[in-house]
Amino acid sequence: MSFAWLKKYLPRGLYGRAALILIVPVVSVQLVVSVVFIQRHLEDITGQMSMTLVRELDVIAERARTAGTRQEALDRMEPFLSAFEMDVRFVPLEAVPDDDYIRWYDYSARVVRRTVRRAMPETLATVFPDNRLILLYFQSPIGPVEVGVNRRRVTAAAPHQLIVTMVFFGGLMTVIAFLYLRNQLRPITRLADAAQAFGRGRMVPYSPSGATEVRAAGGAFLDMRSRIERQMEQRTMMLSGVSHDLRTPLTRLKLGLSMIDEEEAEPLLRDVAEMQRLLDAFLDFSRGAAEGEPEPTDPVHLVEQIVADAQRAGTPVSLGACEGAGEVPLREMAIRRALENLIGNAVRYGSRAVASVVVTERSLRFRVEDDGPGIPAELRAEAIKPFSRLDPARNQDRGSGVGLGLAIVADVARAHGGVLRLSESASLGGLCADIVIAR
Repeated sequence: MSFAWLKKYLPRGLYGRAALILIVPVVSVQLVVSVVFIQRHLEDITGQMSMTLVRELDVIAERARTAGTRQEALDRMEPFLSAFEMDVRFVPLEAVPDDDYIRWYDYSARVVRRTVRRAMPETLATVFPDNRLILLYFQSPIGPVEVGVNRRRVTAAAPHQLIVTMVFFGGLMTVIAFLYLRNQLRPITRLADAAQAFGRGRMVPYSPSGATEVRAAGGAFLDMRSRIERQMEQRTMMLSGVSHDLRTPLTRLKLGLSMIDEEEAEPLLRDVAEMQRLLDAFLDFSRGAAEGEPEPTDPVHLVEQIVADAQRAGTPVSLGACEGAGEVPLREMAIRRALENLIGNAVRYGSRAVASVVVTERSLRFRVEDDGPGIPAELRAEAIKPFSRLDPARNQDRGSGVGLGLAIVADVARAHGGVLRLSESASLGGLCADIVIAR
C-alpha cells in the first residue's frame, strides 16, 4: 500500500518532523488510555452504582404501587428516604419534562440513563440539571413521581481527573523532550546552513558539534569543502597561468606582423585576434564567480546598466519587462559577465536580443532571449558543458568560439545557489536563457 499521497501533508522542516514524531505517539497513547478508561473503568463503575440506585428506586416504586393515595404512598416511603438519601414528591403530569436533559459531553449521565430506563420501563424522563443533582420521573398508579438523587451516588466525583492529569503531564513531557531534541537538532541545522552557504559561493564559519554521527558528517563536509576549494584554486591558477604565459608570444607575433606588408599580415592578424579572444574566454572561465563576497545589489538597475552599455557599443539588445524591486546579495561583476555572455551569444546567432529581470520574494530571474535558431531540447544539457560546440544547433559561420560562454554562465548561476535554464523563447522564437537564483 502506497502512502505517497501523505507526503504533501507532512512538515518539510526538521523541527516540524521531530515535533510530529514526539506528538503522534503521545496523543495516540492518550487516546488509547482514555478509550480504555472510559469503556472499562468509568462505564463499569457507573453501571454498578446505577444498578444500586435502581434497586432502591424499585423499593420506593413498590410503596407507590401498593398505596391508595399519594399521602399514604409518601408515608410508606418515609422510612426509606433518609436511608436512600432521596427526595420524593408527586407532580402534575404537565410538570414532567417532555424529554431527557443531558449535556452533550456528559458521558456518565448517558450510562445512568441507559441503565435506569432498561431496568424501569415506567421511567418518564431523566434530567441532569447540574453536576450535583439527578431528577428522575416515573409513572405510578396514583400519578407521576419525581425523585431527586445526589449525583455522587451514581457517578464518580471527578471522572475527568485521570484524563486531565494524563493530558497535562503528556504535554509537559512533550515540551521537555522537544527542548532537549532541539539542542540535538541545532548542529544538524548549522551543518545544513553551512552546506547551503557553500553551495551559493559563501564561506561561513563551521565547526562540527553534537552527536557522534553529526560530528562525523560535519567533518566529512569540511574535508569535502577543502578539496573543492583546492580544486577550484588549482583550476584557476592553471588556466590563468596558461592564458597569461601565452600573452607574451602573442604580443611578439603582433609586433612582428606589424613590420610586414599589411595585405599579407591581415589574415595572420585575424588569427592572432582570434587567439586573443580565446585566451580572454579562458581567463573568464578560470575566474568564474570568485570575485569577492556577495553584496546587496539592485538587479533591475544592474540589467538596465548592462543593456545601456551594450547599446552604446552598437549591440542590438533591448530592455524587456523588469518586475519587482529590492536588493539581492550578488557578485555584481560575475553576474555582469554572465549576462554579457548571454547577450553576446544572442546577437551572434540572432539579429536581436531582449534582456529582462523579475524579482520576487522567493526568487530572482534574469532572462535573455533572441530570435536565432535556438538549441534543440535534447542538446541543451550538452550545451552547458565546457568546451561544447553544437554545430547543428547554432550556426557557427556567424561566430566561432571555444564553447565556454554558457559554461561560464552556468558556473556563475551555481555560485549564487541558482541554475541556468535553456528553453525556447515564446516571443522571439529563438533561445531563452534564464538565470534563476533562490532568495
